[in-house]
Amino acid sequence: MIMHGVDDPAVAAAVRAYVKLMRAHRSVVARLEPALASCALTLTQLGVLEAVLHRGPLTHGELGRKLLTSPGNLSDVVDKLERRGLVCRVRATADRRQVRVELTEPGRALIAEVFPRHAADIARAMAGVDAGELAVLDALLRKIGRWG
Repeated sequence: MIMHGVDDPAVAAAVRAYVKLMRAHRSVVARLEPALASCALTLTQLGVLEAVLHRGPLTHGELGRKLLTSPGNLSDVVDKLERRGLVCRVRATADRRQVRVELTEPGRALIAEVFPRHAADIARAMAGVDAGELAVLDALLRKIGRWG
């Protein structure tokens, strides 16, 4: 396939791989979103709940880096979760400028219920890839992720 203005075969191959990666991402997300919507959660909201469940209380900065989202978007997501009573913001005693996001009991109960189903949904969405291929994909994506 010829790409307008791209003469380097390595660049063309990278663009083709990128397009396939984005299409695969959209395909998996399209399969996951309906189940999350039935729990009134977005992928980013689930990401906040999951991160705090597995890592403990996190600052907005830590959550933003983990979820690869902007500070403004993260504040909006945490605001919505807080209004639903799923998380709370707690100021650190040593440095009151530092605020950590913590799960509330209802938030802990919801993520404990939803996450195992979400993980199974991910596995079903990727069922066409065998264990060996998943290991290779994992290694390749990790390698790409470390570059930036």
